[in-house]
Amino acid sequence: MNEEFKYDYSAPTESERKQIESIKKQYVGSEKVEKTPFERLKYLHEKVNGRATCVSLIFGILGCLIFGLGLTMVLEWNILVWGVLVMAIGIVPMCFAYPAYNKTIKKGKEKYGEEIIKLSEELLKEKK
Repeated sequence: MNEEFKYDYSAPTESERKQIESIKKQYVGSEKVEKTPFERLKYLHEKVNGRATCVSLIFGILGCLIFGLGLTMVLEWNILVWGVLVMAIGIVPMCFAYPAYNKTIKKGKEKYGEEIIKLSEELLKEKK
């Protein structure tokens, strides 16, 4: 019985190491990784704008779908009265998309505005 134990070891290359660290960052909880003030500032700004955009898109897309249903009722199914009514109902959420965006932005600025201004001033003082 001639059993040999063979072991090969290879260290990851520099590019592999960077890729591994990038993947690891995605799975490490946010409470374990401390964000720099600039990263926190970007995160809060994206959070405020992202929510407002999402809300307005929901209103706009929902309204377009309802309007499209009404248009289909008129053009394809020849249901004129109900189709026009459904189109009118679809216009309502589309009209509320922009006001909903503005209201969500305003709420986000009220909620995170002080922290964003504080971080901005802190970062601008460091640069001088």
